[in-house]
Amino acid sequence: MAENENGAEKSEEPTEKRLRESREKGQIARSRELNTFAVLIAGVGGLMSYGGAIGDAMISIMKDNFTLSRELLMNDGSMALQFENAIYIALMALVPLFIVLLVASILGPIALGGWLFSPQSMAPNFGRMNPLPGIKRMFSAKAGLELLKALAKFALVLIVALVVLKADTQDLLALANEPLEAAIMHSITVVGRSAMWMAWGLIFIVAVDVPFQLYDNRQKMLMTKQEVRDEYKDSEGKPEVKQRIRQMQREMAERRMMAAVPQADVVITNPTHFAVALKYDPVKGGAPILLAKGGDFLALKIREIANEHKVMVLESPGLARAIFHSTDLDREIPAGLYLAVAQVLAYVYQLRQFRSGKGKRPDPLKDLPIPPDLRRDE
Repeated sequence: MAENENGAEKSEEPTEKRLRESREKGQIARSRELNTFAVLIAGVGGLMSYGGAIGDAMISIMKDNFTLSRELLMNDGSMALQFENAIYIALMALVPLFIVLLVASILGPIALGGWLFSPQSMAPNFGRMNPLPGIKRMFSAKAGLELLKALAKFALVLIVALVVLKADTQDLLALANEPLEAAIMHSITVVGRSAMWMAWGLIFIVAVDVPFQLYDNRQKMLMTKQEVRDEYKDSEGKPEVKQRIRQMQREMAERRMMAAVPQADVVITNPTHFAVALKYDPVKGGAPILLAKGGDFLALKIREIANEHKVMVLESPGLARAIFHSTDLDREIPAGLYLAVAQVLAYVYQLRQFRSGKGKRPDPLKDLPIPPDLRRDE
């Protein structure tokens, strides 16, 4: 089982955040053996496909530069012209092969880990200049495995090369007896075929290295239980921070709520446990709005502010509890309480008229009509 630098067991699968951050840092599975194999196969395939054109270009260059006319020999600028022409012919013959190698060098790395451009991995890291970690890596298990892979690759390529050379001995010896042009074309064929066999010999190294790189990368991505918990806290927020934020939000909401109490038409109380402040705007119409509500100490504070601003305070335990439990702040009361609240507002209006000397004293409010589904006993 993998362990981190502190010795803790890494037994948990990596989270999406861990995988995303690893990709941003360029930490994905890569196989240099797969990249080398892809470039070699592509190069040999390109040599065998375009070898005829390359051979023709070589023959043309040799003819142009080894059979010179008297005029060219006597011309001081002929050497530069001949060299320029040779470079042009060689490039035209090699461009297709270079394109094949370029495509292979791009497709090889992304075949395993996908396309990735990571500016973080390109940034200078002066910590890598420290010789102590470098020496430690030189004698690590991974370095030992890389050494074994290099030795295995050397031995395998050597064995394949010896077998191929032995099989092509007759062709190689026959080159000495062939005309120059035929020998050039024949040599390209022999070299291409031999290189193809040696390149395919690396398939065994690739077959071992690719699964190992995938396994090694997965082991690096594993997390300890503590790392998972820490990441969850960082992403979701630490409990004490979240609690502090909720407390601040409640305090801000309470301040806004208390600032709205003086605008209320009436405050209905339990009388001590609950208090709700209602506002009705006849111009806008609609139902009364709940401006503030609270229990216990908050209810007492609402009553105090209402008394300071001469807002009517009425006791109606059943209606206060019903509004408190059924209505959110700055929302209209439910339809089931329209009639009861309408009676309260009418009473408040009549009481204000009476106090101003414009009407008779209204009868005290009795049992208000509260639907059973909105009643709360406590």
